[in-house]
Amino acid sequence: MEQHSAPISQPSRRRPAPPQATLPRPTRQPRSRARPLARETAGGYRARQPARPTRSRSASMPPRLPRPRLTALGSGLLAVLLMMVFGGLDALLLGGSPAPYGCCFVLVSIATALWVRPADLLTAPIAAPIAFTTGLIFISDGSGSFGSRAMGLITALAMNAGWIYGGTVASLLTALVRKVLLVARRRAARRQGSAAA
Repeated sequence: MEQHSAPISQPSRRRPAPPQATLPRPTRQPRSRARPLARETAGGYRARQPARPTRSRSASMPPRLPRPRLTALGSGLLAVLLMMVFGGLDALLLGGSPAPYGCCFVLVSIATALWVRPADLLTAPIAAPIAFTTGLIFISDGSGSFGSRAMGLITALAMNAGWIYGGTVASLLTALVRKVLLVARRRAARRQGSAAA
C-alpha cells in the first residue's frame, strides 16, 4: 500500500521588520510672557501699537512754589502788620514822606488780594483802607494829646485819599480777576467731566 506522506510543514520564518527611524520629538518652546502684538476684536485683528513712554509730571515740569492761602482775618492782620512796619520805617528813614508809604500800600493791597483764599476774596478790598490808616499813625502830624493826634490822622487821611483809593481799587481789581479765572476753571472742569461721561 502506498502511503502518502503528508508534507511536513516547517515553521514559517518571519522576516524581521526593518528598524524604523526614530523621529525626534518636537521640543516645547517656552511661552513668552510678552504681550501679543495683535488684539482680537469683533472685526478681526488690530495691530497693537507700542506703548509710548510716559513722562512723569514732576520730571517734565519745574517744581511749583507753594502758594499760601490766607483767611479773611489772616489777610487783614498781615496787611495791618506790613503797613505798620512800612510806616515806622518811613518815619525813621524818610521823615514821614507819603509817596513811598502810598507805593508800599498799593503793593501790599495787591499781595493781600493774591494770597487770600478764594472764599474770602471780597474781604481783601475791605481790609486795605484799615491797614492804610493803621500805618498812617506813624507818619501823621500830631503830637501830645489824643485830640491832636486824631486831628493829624484825619488830616493825613484827607491828604492821602488818592493813595487810599488807588490801593483799594488795585485790591478790588485783583480780587475780581481771580474770581473770573476761578469761575472759568470750574466751568472748564465741568465741560471736561461731561465730555468724558
